[in-house]
Amino acid sequence: MSVQVEKQEKNMAKLTIEVSAEKVEKAIQSAYQKERKHINIPGFRKGKAPRQLIEKMYGKEVFYNEALDNLLPTAYAEALEECEEEVVSRPKISIEQMESGKALIFTASVALKPEAILGEYKGVQVEKPVIEVLDAEIEAEITKEREANARTITVDDRAVMDGDMIILDYAGSVDGVPFEGGTATNQELTIGSKRFIPGFEEQLIGAAIDEEREIQVTFPEEYHAKDLAGKEAVFKCLIHEIKVKELPEVDDEFAQEVSEFDTLDAYKEDIKEKLFKDKEAEAKRAKEDAVIQKIIEGASMEIPDAMIDFQTEQMLEEFGQRIQMQGMSIEQYFQITGMTEENYKEQVKPRAKQNIESRLVLEAVAKAENLEATDEDLEAEMVRMADMYKMELDKVKEMMGDFQKDEIKKDIVLQKAIDLVTQAAVEA
Repeated sequence: MSVQVEKQEKNMAKLTIEVSAEKVEKAIQSAYQKERKHINIPGFRKGKAPRQLIEKMYGKEVFYNEALDNLLPTAYAEALEECEEEVVSRPKISIEQMESGKALIFTASVALKPEAILGEYKGVQVEKPVIEVLDAEIEAEITKEREANARTITVDDRAVMDGDMIILDYAGSVDGVPFEGGTATNQELTIGSKRFIPGFEEQLIGAAIDEEREIQVTFPEEYHAKDLAGKEAVFKCLIHEIKVKELPEVDDEFAQEVSEFDTLDAYKEDIKEKLFKDKEAEAKRAKEDAVIQKIIEGASMEIPDAMIDFQTEQMLEEFGQRIQMQGMSIEQYFQITGMTEENYKEQVKPRAKQNIESRLVLEAVAKAENLEATDEDLEAEMVRMADMYKMELDKVKEMMGDFQKDEIKKDIVLQKAIDLVTQAAVEA
């Protein structure tokens, strides 16, 4: 196999790849062996017709598509290794020659990884963060804990109020016709949660237990069920129960129940310290981001559009995996939100470009400063991973192949570059 690289504008390239006639013939013969069982030729049992006869009846190219499916992935992968270029996009393949007895020739249009030319990267100026914990933030944390430890009690001496949790039946209709999903019994609903159609929850305020109430709402124009979007609906509702949360008193006893401290003051001080540490970590990340952005602004690099497109596709795949872990497919998510794959890609494209720029300048810093990841660095990272995932260190090492170790080392080098430029930055 041979490969020629023709570099083009904006870090694009055309790879011309040639696969020997011998490999092409083997691939066609393999395709014949696989496909012949599906082909009927008069006078032959199914799957027993000679290849030459099938090609005579259906054309020599009858097995070409199957042969290409087998040849292209391997040939392209071998070409990437041979040309030693770092490709950062999916290839656009064009078949130039495919014929029995001749070499396969195809081209692949690809983006090559650009190099960032650094400007100033040491001593860049960023804004000094102000880290302060407000009393209101401490109170907000205590309120969360009170909510988590609240008791739910049933009330029967008053009507529904904002914030109540109610149990109700409802039956919805449009123009007198019930619609799918519009009926439920013993449904739990917190008034003010905005879980239901706008106007639904508010119209239940003032309703008494066992009172039947008819409410009218209009479905939003952008409602996910297109047959209901923008239409007026009537819901007949029946309230069964009214429940409220009873929050615990904020005192020393409360502190003892929800923490390791004996007094409310000590508990509050602990909350303050934790909030301060969280803000410190957040300020550190913000400073790193600001420093990297300043370095990007002072650098020059030419990023191919295909590289950004590839990054957005990867982000979409990762998002889909996260959604799937929550029990929902990406298709279901798009249907519920009204978003499309193209909408999502356009939305994340600026972040994709930012991620690429950040990595390129950090790699350039690492190269300029001769930063490396040592075996000791790798060992320390695997120890950290073992601790994070509650696994034995040996088990973590067993899971790590050479590729994974190389990727970890790359990340370590990037972190060293981040630490270097952040420590060298000037806060003003």
